[in-house]
Amino acid sequence: MEVLSNLAASSVLIVANWARNRPAPGVSRGAAPAAGYNSPMTSALFSGVVFGVAALAGFLGALTGLGGGVVVTPVLTSFLGVDIRFAIGASLVSVIATSSGAAAAYVREGFSNIRAGMFLEIATTLGAVAGAHLTTVLPGSALAIIFGAVLLYSAWHSFRVRRETPAEVSDPLAIRLRLQSSYPGREGIVHYNVARVRGGFSLMFVAGVLSGLLGIGSGAMKVIAMDQVMRFPFKVSTTTSNFMIGVTAAASAGIYLSRGYIDPGVAMPVMLGVLTGSFLGARQLVVSRTPLLRMVFALVVGVLAFEMLYSGFTGRFR
Repeated sequence: MEVLSNLAASSVLIVANWARNRPAPGVSRGAAPAAGYNSPMTSALFSGVVFGVAALAGFLGALTGLGGGVVVTPVLTSFLGVDIRFAIGASLVSVIATSSGAAAAYVREGFSNIRAGMFLEIATTLGAVAGAHLTTVLPGSALAIIFGAVLLYSAWHSFRVRRETPAEVSDPLAIRLRLQSSYPGREGIVHYNVARVRGGFSLMFVAGVLSGLLGIGSGAMKVIAMDQVMRFPFKVSTTTSNFMIGVTAAASAGIYLSRGYIDPGVAMPVMLGVLTGSFLGARQLVVSRTPLLRMVFALVVGVLAFEMLYSGFTGRFR
């Protein structure tokens, strides 16, 4: 029910924005046509292709934990002619839709640290708003270069072996904020401490900037902040990050919405495709060979990263 309610809310928002801001017939909006893309395909064919790409990205993203946004945006911009700002706006809408259902399930099961998530959301939300404002200032080529660099880091990060090193003692600030908690383990309740709150909070601001600027979940940056700096257990950091992503994306999506960068011709098929792919990927996760999928997905992301960097440095995006 949480997924359906958030999906309906997102749909109403983008359709209402389209009705308010759609241009007169034959008039283009900015550097892109009325639907936010420049493609010889018909609208129906374009929506079908985008849905298929988004579903595949969501499927692989759910299996690898990297998210579908890192694939959707470069494919939309490099191969389907979508303006990079419209692609980022559509990716943000899909992040809101897909994170809500999983976040609700993790909260219900007791894995997410709600208190820590709400505290860190202060940093990610402020960063997301700042990143969304930067999008209106930076040229498209700069956005492509930044996106390519983040994709390269995400591809490299997916190959790393994560080693869990729990904190022996909680940070005094964590004790004051009561951030230490517990989660259900195989042999009962597992209690954990939280370290270096200030360092994690600062990195979360950077993750929020990247999320608002590029329309992705910035999972790799959140992993550094929560796993390596604050010493959260893997399950807690992953589930709490999923809980935070939707709120972070919603903060920046409002700015994209007000600027007219969320168009239903792009956002709706991306949202529905990623949501469908994520649902199927989550069900397939139990029987899949995740290390092999991570390697394949990282190679795909690496290729897309070089494509975005090349496009950015050659001035393809304006």
